[in-house]
Amino acid sequence: MNRSFKILIFISALLFTASTIKAQTNTVGLILNDSAKSFNGYTLFSPIPSTNTYLIDNKGYLIHEWTSQYRPAQSVMLLPDGNLLRPAIIQSGNIFLAGGAGGRVEKYDWNGNLIWSFDYYSAEHCSHHDVEYLPNGDILMIAWENKSYAEAIAAGRNPARLDTALWPGEIIEVKPIGSSGGDIVWQWHSWDHLIQDFDSTKANYGDVSKHPELIDINYGSTIEDWLHINSIRYNPERDEILLSAHNFSEIWVIDHSTTTAEAAGHSGGREGKGGDLLYRWGNPQAYRAGTAADQKLFSQHDARWIDSGLVGQGDFLIFNNDHGAPPNAYSTVDEITPPINSNGDYYIDSTGQYGPNFLTWSYEASPPVSFYARNISGEERLPNGNTLICDGTAGRFFELDNSENIVWEYVNPVTRNGILTQGDAPSFNLVFKIYRYSPQYSGLAGKDLSEKGKIELYPSGIKDQFLIPSRFMLGQNYPNPFNPATTFKYEVPKACFVTIKVYNILGNEVAALVNEEKARGIYNVKFNGVNLSSGIYFYNMHAGNFTETKKMILMK
Repeated sequence: MNRSFKILIFISALLFTASTIKAQTNTVGLILNDSAKSFNGYTLFSPIPSTNTYLIDNKGYLIHEWTSQYRPAQSVMLLPDGNLLRPAIIQSGNIFLAGGAGGRVEKYDWNGNLIWSFDYYSAEHCSHHDVEYLPNGDILMIAWENKSYAEAIAAGRNPARLDTALWPGEIIEVKPIGSSGGDIVWQWHSWDHLIQDFDSTKANYGDVSKHPELIDINYGSTIEDWLHINSIRYNPERDEILLSAHNFSEIWVIDHSTTTAEAAGHSGGREGKGGDLLYRWGNPQAYRAGTAADQKLFSQHDARWIDSGLVGQGDFLIFNNDHGAPPNAYSTVDEITPPINSNGDYYIDSTGQYGPNFLTWSYEASPPVSFYARNISGEERLPNGNTLICDGTAGRFFELDNSENIVWEYVNPVTRNGILTQGDAPSFNLVFKIYRYSPQYSGLAGKDLSEKGKIELYPSGIKDQFLIPSRFMLGQNYPNPFNPATTFKYEVPKACFVTIKVYNILGNEVAALVNEEKARGIYNVKFNGVNLSSGIYFYNMHAGNFTETKKMILMK
């Protein structure tokens, strides 16, 4: 066989291998786990189409699951005592028929027993979307109130911007009692903090531009779900609540140090402003302080404070859903540093807007349209400085390092049609938001964290063979380029026959490193190129149903 023909055969083999890799790439479950760079922990998620909640490790193995009678509405969280807290969809035939509607909040113990529930739905109100657990054990809930057409007109709503009713937002703080009930010990109502310049006969008539602490009842959507508050977070150091007002494309901060009476007014509390907005950001058009060019948020979700001790502590992280318009729409994850003076107060800049005018950090995919979640979705800053992102509409979770490299990726395999089989194309596998918990988290102390298989199904009874290691890990400790040696690190999740061979640029085999049955485990194999010339080499691994060929460089 002449040299040219041999090269042609080898290149053809590489192309065939590449196509094989693509065909055998995981479509659901674990896609990538760079264990040297990702934050080791346990990821909690609750698929919107399912009644189950799942806890997985970084290798994509199921660690624990809980089953409810109801689907989530929408978030879920693991509490410091190991119990699971989740809003649930129980309202049926209610007037509040909108995204995120729930009506109940449930608490389960680790063994899956329902230990507490609180129903909050009627013709007058309905809980929805998100909850927050307070240090004292109370629970903050988002809810809608039902205001009739007449009530809306009496509050200065322009009839041309009114359908049949309005559903302003309220926040209630519930102290759990027994196994099914609780006392509402604090509440805040957006309806108490309105302004309008449409009807001068109403008591709340005023100059909207001079009162950014109030909410213009005639701004935004004309539908009943006028504000659509979709996330809530609490800052214990500032005793403040952060809200995401989706239909205003704004985030709001309110004072939690008030009494309920003070929260209904404009004075009192630590800041002396009662229940008025302490801070708002994202869309100054909402308080007549800017134009469309000043808008920074677009139908956002999951506004969170970055916790103390983490990179960016005190900043806000926001999933900014809907930049642009189809087919050029895209999403970003944005971090902002709120303007706080030496007294700890938020302030407005000289332009009359709440800053900042720039982002502290932002993740935008390349190209931008490759990352787009029209709704739901969320993000979290991790203890190692990485950022965990939930592309909710695609059911895709991925973790970025400080250089915005994806170091961990997982696709939810649970859909409205059931659990997918590896190789199926995922669809209808929506997830509202996710959390990653450290192995040291108090809620996991003393719990069984053993791996219990994968959530996704596998054809012909083959399970882990599709997951045999996705890729060699060559980095600082396993150099590429190398001189004179390098180490291949690979993982075998299930016993199978493994071969690893090295070829030169001509397609000649120069080493057979592994050619035997391997038990489950993590392996290291050294390749020494001391007797080889400098140049490009290829290594090929075959294990179970997995094949991969990659390039490496020997530099002498």
